[in-house]
Amino acid sequence: MTLEELMPIIIIGIIIIVVAVLFTFIPVMLWISALAAGVKINIFTLVGMRLRRVIPSRVINPLIKAHKAGVNVNTNQLESHYLAGGNVDRVVNALIAAQRANIELSFERCAAIDLAGRDVLEAVQMSVNPKVIETPFIAGVAMDGIEVKAKARITVRANIDRLVGGAGEDTVIARVGEGIVSTIGSSENHNKVLENPDRISQNVLGKGLDAGTAFEILSIDIADIDIGKNIGAILQTDQAEADKNIAQAKAEERRAMAIAQEQEMRARVQEMQAKVVEAEAQVPQALAEALRSGKMGVMDYMNYQNINADTDMRNTLGKMSDEDGEGEEN
Repeated sequence: MTLEELMPIIIIGIIIIVVAVLFTFIPVMLWISALAAGVKINIFTLVGMRLRRVIPSRVINPLIKAHKAGVNVNTNQLESHYLAGGNVDRVVNALIAAQRANIELSFERCAAIDLAGRDVLEAVQMSVNPKVIETPFIAGVAMDGIEVKAKARITVRANIDRLVGGAGEDTVIARVGEGIVSTIGSSENHNKVLENPDRISQNVLGKGLDAGTAFEILSIDIADIDIGKNIGAILQTDQAEADKNIAQAKAEERRAMAIAQEQEMRARVQEMQAKVVEAEAQVPQALAEALRSGKMGVMDYMNYQNINADTDMRNTLGKMSDEDGEGEEN
């Protein structure tokens, strides 16, 4: 085939390639769908989205949905929210739900709530259908020392105006728990809490615990109440055990001091006995020196010996009489 014969085929191929690239880069079908839904949008706007690395379907499909629902939003708002990292489809769904529920909600606030990380659609649904939050068992101790455990169900409704910057469910549960503990603790005895559990609900609900939170507390109901341990008795037992341990420690300290004093006295006695033995050992030497020096005569020495013998005899007789007395008693 000559070049003239191949030219039409080449031109047709080039046209097919250009059309394919055009339909790939320009979402013509999406543009047609928007026009069919009554949404007037320039095809060059879709090309600009491609250039700005925006997926056109993520913006146009929610725009079609909003237009059909009668929600007034434009392409620039949705595209800017998409570029900010928001969920465009969820924001549009929330706006539609708010309009159906007759809740005043602007696109700017809805986008701010979504960018804050909260599920704005769930918040709108919670405004229409309140949510029930159930707390775990919260324990408090009455004045009589009895532990009372209570479980509460908190009915809350989302506060759209405070969703941005407002505290979440954990704060509400913590505040309600604090109110339950303080109410139980101010009761004179646990029987009053058991007889009138709605007193807890009234006291807690009257404290305005939803201030600064993203919710509005509608009601607080006591779901279950139970009796726990006798904390007062346990504390008294522990105190008594501690007092006993302290007394034992002090007694042990006194015993150790007594033993130390006794050992010290024994050491002193032994020292004194050693001195006496030493002194007795020096007596014969002193007697001999007295005899040599003439300070003591032979008769004096004999009298000294007689006195010692007499003393030893008396001691022996005294011991014998003591032994005889003990024998008779036996």
